[in-house]
Amino acid sequence: MGIEDYGGGQTTQSDVLVVTTNDVPGHQVTQVIGEVFGLTVRSRHLGSQIGAGLKSMIGGELKGLTKTLVETRNQAMERLVEQARARGANAVLMMRFDVSEAADVGTEVCAYGTAAVISRV
Repeated sequence: MGIEDYGGGQTTQSDVLVVTTNDVPGHQVTQVIGEVFGLTVRSRHLGSQIGAGLKSMIGGELKGLTKTLVETRNQAMERLVEQARARGANAVLMMRFDVSEAADVGTEVCAYGTAAVISRV
């Protein structure tokens, strides 16, 4: 697996800017639309659970689970951007991830933030 399998984030072609900051340098917030989020729940397949169990006995990174979590976060982020776009935003400010267990059957990942319209100053 290459480094591209372990990362995420936006591409330069995205029409909705997502930032973890309260503002964007060189821009002003012209409209706050409100909270938006993207949510996904993923179950772990049997093969990765067995592999993770064996790996936990000897130590080391659980690469299969790492890759699954990256894919899950990316999907939550895509859904966040889709919701912001549908509500007329061109930015999501203060984006965060929340990760939790979902009824012992999978992992819930929620990407959330504040949808806004920004313009260059």
